[in-house]
Amino acid sequence: MIDAARADSMLPPHVGETVVTVGTFDGVHRGHLDVLLRLAARAKSTGRASLLLTFEPHPLEVLSPGSAPALLTTQHEKLAAIACSGIDYVVILPFTRELAEHSAVQFVDLLCARLRLAELLIGHDHGFGKGRAGDVDTLRALAAALGFAVEVIAPVQTGDGKAVSSTRIRRAVASGDLAAAAEGLGRRYSVAGRVGPGESRGRGLGFPTLNVRPESPRKLLPPDGVYAVEVDTTRGRFGGMMNLGGRPTFGDEVRGIEAHLFDASGDFYGDQVQVSFVARLRDTRRFDDAAALRQQLSIDEQDARRALTLLAESGNLKGSMHFPPSTP
Repeated sequence: MIDAARADSMLPPHVGETVVTVGTFDGVHRGHLDVLLRLAARAKSTGRASLLLTFEPHPLEVLSPGSAPALLTTQHEKLAAIACSGIDYVVILPFTRELAEHSAVQFVDLLCARLRLAELLIGHDHGFGKGRAGDVDTLRALAAALGFAVEVIAPVQTGDGKAVSSTRIRRAVASGDLAAAAEGLGRRYSVAGRVGPGESRGRGLGFPTLNVRPESPRKLLPPDGVYAVEVDTTRGRFGGMMNLGGRPTFGDEVRGIEAHLFDASGDFYGDQVQVSFVARLRDTRRFDDAAALRQQLSIDEQDARRALTLLAESGNLKGSMHFPPSTP
């Protein structure tokens, strides 16, 4: 059992019984959101607080660093997506080797003692405790013994009849299938980061860029290339185009994110922005000189504006689109 002296340390004193869900929730995809919306509704109907217990870092970073997946959402991105669900509390539990040694019974004791658990909503394939030995049947047995309720949530499926999962979305992003990633997420894939100084090459070409630095080097990015994007900033949302990758024309192979905003001006240095992928325009490639690159950037701008217009006209503001690019 958890030390009684620490029993209330995870929640404010005024919080009574809770309706809880537990998981890594990387991506906060459609399946995750279904659980969170059900959680919020159930808590409201019973007069209890709704709570998500999640972990930082990803458990595999601790247990098997070599096989830990790249992140669909960094911690701040995850919290921003969760905030849209309307749940009351998020508890981020540091994942350590000590925590990984908790048996299923010990982990449920933690939920009951430190989160004042009254009801638990959980995905159909959830595993918990050391070696993920605990499953839905284990939970139901513990619930009967300890006096809390359990509801098992069925998976959300995509159009092909397969369950939405973080693993499938990672594969889609890694292969550049923005449409499949958006279908699983329920929104376009994005990367958030802070704007930092660059080499000002874009400004010299007439296309000044924001150099965006993701919160974590473990953030998963799609294949290198030039993309049409939408960028949320402290000054509003702007359409634009973005180079993801190196700058081979200048002999720079360091992977970076450089976004040129349409119809925007001013200094964004130090600002936090979110870049959403709309369409892939072309591969990143080397040009003979700056003049040839400038000509291509003008074509890229036309293509990106066209992609953004098609997106707006389709009304599919959460999706992603593909179309044949123009040629010089």
